[in-house]
Amino acid sequence: MKVSLQELKNTAAWEKAGVRLPKYDIAAMREKTKEAPIWVHFGAGNIFRAFIAALQQRLLDAGEADRGIIAADTFDVDNIRMIYGGYDNLTMSVTLNADATIDKEIIASVSEALVAKPDETADYARLKDIFAAPSLQMVSFTITEKGYALRQIDGNLLPVVTEDFAKGPGNPRHAMTIVAALLYHRFLQGKAPLAVVSMDNCSHNGEKLKGSILEAAEAWEKNGFVPAAFTEWLKDEKQVSFPWSMIDKITPRPALAVQTMLEEAGIEDMAPLKTPRGTFVAPFVNAEKAQYLVIEDRFPNGRPPLEKAGVYFTDRDTVNKTERMKVTTCLNPLHTGLAVYGCLLGYTLICEEMKDADLVRLIRRLGYVEGLPVVTDPGILKPRDFIDEVMQQRLPNPFMPDAPQRIATDTSQKVGIRLGETIKSYVAENRPTDQLIALPLVIAGWLRYLLAVDDRGNAMPLSDDPLVPELCKQLEGIELGRPETIGEKLRPILANSLIFGSDLTQTPLAERIEGYFLEEIAGPGAVRATLRKYLPEE
Repeated sequence: MKVSLQELKNTAAWEKAGVRLPKYDIAAMREKTKEAPIWVHFGAGNIFRAFIAALQQRLLDAGEADRGIIAADTFDVDNIRMIYGGYDNLTMSVTLNADATIDKEIIASVSEALVAKPDETADYARLKDIFAAPSLQMVSFTITEKGYALRQIDGNLLPVVTEDFAKGPGNPRHAMTIVAALLYHRFLQGKAPLAVVSMDNCSHNGEKLKGSILEAAEAWEKNGFVPAAFTEWLKDEKQVSFPWSMIDKITPRPALAVQTMLEEAGIEDMAPLKTPRGTFVAPFVNAEKAQYLVIEDRFPNGRPPLEKAGVYFTDRDTVNKTERMKVTTCLNPLHTGLAVYGCLLGYTLICEEMKDADLVRLIRRLGYVEGLPVVTDPGILKPRDFIDEVMQQRLPNPFMPDAPQRIATDTSQKVGIRLGETIKSYVAENRPTDQLIALPLVIAGWLRYLLAVDDRGNAMPLSDDPLVPELCKQLEGIELGRPETIGEKLRPILANSLIFGSDLTQTPLAERIEGYFLEEIAGPGAVRATLRKYLPEE
């Protein structure tokens, strides 16, 4: 069997293979979507295929919707052409259950897939028609936080953005200027209302998206390409809204073990494909079962009833609290702890780390003992239940091929939120910081990780991070087995409020972090010994 519209007709074979099929008329859905589109999504990668597209499939299956999603991509042309185009816009979605079983399903809710680039003339013309349609209710995004960035680390505009601002909306190339140009087309074609929704895993995502779109519009207004009325339209939340959201679902790179299981079930052509750029894309996507999507309910032109598929719709404050709960207490800090210590101790899978009693004690204390007392309770989700699921089901999932090396990426950009916010909460609430042990251990572990030497004393590669060159230079000269080489090298880093959100040298934690670090560089095996010293068996 192959994933195609033609072969979906062989329902008996798919059922025998244990694959859930769409329950709706795919052709009818696509025709209705073409006539009156309601939803465009930018960023047609794994999180979209495994989560967002599956939400709309639930509505279609239940008869709660009759139209699908138009997938668009401003960057990955090959993904659109090879994965969507090569498989009739169908996706083989695989859920990785914690009991080492899998659930298989064909997702067919994508009605068409388009390359969102002006030089792809047919696709771009179709997108302009879609954006002009009064029926369009929502434009959503999973393009990663970097996709919204208009500026370089030094604060200057990216060269492509500088060119787009100077040339106007006729031939944009950056993701944000492309979307701004399409919104301008909608403005010119009748000004129908619209919700522009970031579903990316970053704090205040709607604010980031709105800021980038408005900066493009205001630059074009200043340069005489668009009228002031366009920017005013974008600022009017009754016309164009930018809801905030919180999303949570892990969708790791497609695993060879899953590919093998699919092939053993008789499903052909599941091997990853190499694109002309040299990257690999797969016709299937694998993901964990747990998933959360919380969205601020501001949709001036209506929306699909996604609450019937499990989405939480609420106010902005609740979205913010939910995101804060996840990122500062119940998931992301635990991930960072496992990432840095997993690299130091030679692990390549998060699920394997969850068999390590020392590491489990570290993150249990970090979450339950040190995090929960200052957790932000969003009201719609119970923090303790959330962290229970993380600890008992999500992180130990043996089918989740997620690596500490992946999670360690960009740690310098994350610790201020994932760890720094808890520190600030303790200070603001006058809580004694002497009960913080796991949190400073994670910071000390990250600094120890930056020496690029594992706990055996072997050289260790560091994951990508924009501050790694600078931080490694500050730590230069520190040697494993020679604690005297530390000197005052940690102090400038711990004092950097841009990294941690506050100056840690103004708290008792700095001395504790330095002490843990000192012990962790005593020699080979010192990292493990330090964890056991401060997190003994109960």
